[in-house]
Amino acid sequence: MSNIIVITSGKGGVGKTTTAINLAAAINYFKKDVLIIDSNLTTPNVALHLGAAEVPVNLNHVLQGKASAHEAVYEHSSGIKIMPASLSIKNWKKINTQEIKNYKNDFKKLSENIIVDSAAGLGEEALSAIRLADEIIIVTNPEMPALTDALKTIKIAQEMKKPIRGVIVTRVKKNFFEMHPETVKDMLDSPILGMIPEDESIQESLNLKDAVVHTHPKSKSARAYKEIGAILLGIAYDSDKDKDKWYHPIFRTLRIR
Repeated sequence: MSNIIVITSGKGGVGKTTTAINLAAAINYFKKDVLIIDSNLTTPNVALHLGAAEVPVNLNHVLQGKASAHEAVYEHSSGIKIMPASLSIKNWKKINTQEIKNYKNDFKKLSENIIVDSAAGLGEEALSAIRLADEIIIVTNPEMPALTDALKTIKIAQEMKKPIRGVIVTRVKKNFFEMHPETVKDMLDSPILGMIPEDESIQESLNLKDAVVHTHPKSKSARAYKEIGAILLGIAYDSDKDKDKWYHPIFRTLRIR
């Protein structure tokens, strides 16, 4: 049965869209069918992150009744399916964001695994995405403002009776100033699905307009996203075996291990 996971956050700028894209890429890495829907209608970024320009049919057309959900799906070169939102401000103003929940069954016919990138914050647009969800994943940073907003989002999702699958903490530096993982877990009273390290590879992947799982598959951040993808799919994945293995030439010559 298809499962819709909404990726959301109480605060903008925490890496929500990057996480949504890379979770989809991780699921695709494990040879599973996946669709990512950009429900951030005011400031959509999924298509831009994946190198796609404005497309002829998008989620906005679906919500306006001008196209079927199937017609708004495109395939990335990696095999990920994408349903972009329109970049046009005019198109956004014509949309009632609450309509998206009415297309849940249509979306579920498109893929077994569906990742929805919601708007940040707690406005009606974000709440509409939460209503669509079978499960919620919260993205936050290990700092108090982001965690406070994440907690608000969790409470609202619980009031809507939406299961919280867990929390993903991004931009982890492991320095003296950030919150410890156990503190984050206790504060949010939710399982930690994974910790994504601060990694220049992510910035490079943004410049390359692709997921870090694709552009830097052996990087720490890519392997962290694959670990979470494996958890979501319920399959085994050994991150350590996926590391780059570097050997000095003299070691190979002398067969030193």
